[in-house]
Amino acid sequence: MNLSSLKPAKGSLKSKKRIGRGQGSGRGGTSTRGHKGAGSRSGHSTKIGFEGGQMPLQRRVPKFGFKNINRVEYIGINLDVLQGLVEKHNLTAIDFDTLKAYGLVSKNDVFKILGRGEFSAKVEVKAHAFSASAQKAIEAAGGSIVKL
Repeated sequence: MNLSSLKPAKGSLKSKKRIGRGQGSGRGGTSTRGHKGAGSRSGHSTKIGFEGGQMPLQRRVPKFGFKNINRVEYIGINLDVLQGLVEKHNLTAIDFDTLKAYGLVSKNDVFKILGRGEFSAKVEVKAHAFSASAQKAIEAAGGSIVKL
């Protein structure tokens, strides 16, 4: 190794051209800002989404209805799915951790038990919400429900 072969680490150097350091630099004069206009002045900034006077995208796209920011989006899990889990894995209780372990919910999901299908297992079911038909079916089979 000798001194003539030394180079700075890749990515450590900024642009080789220094802006606004005279005509000889190749970036002097207007310093890449063009001639006149707001963009050439110091302190110039534009609003986010400004498109040079053209109607901005967020105003062009039509918007309808109402979005409730407090809406709770439930993941629906039907009784026939629970029945299949109980038969396959011989469960005595179904809760969030059980459903997460078998890939039916993710860690931040809020889930609701829905009433589709037959249910005959005598198990304790813990969920954030139950439909009326699901609640009847679980209690008719001898199980119990717990709302989280």
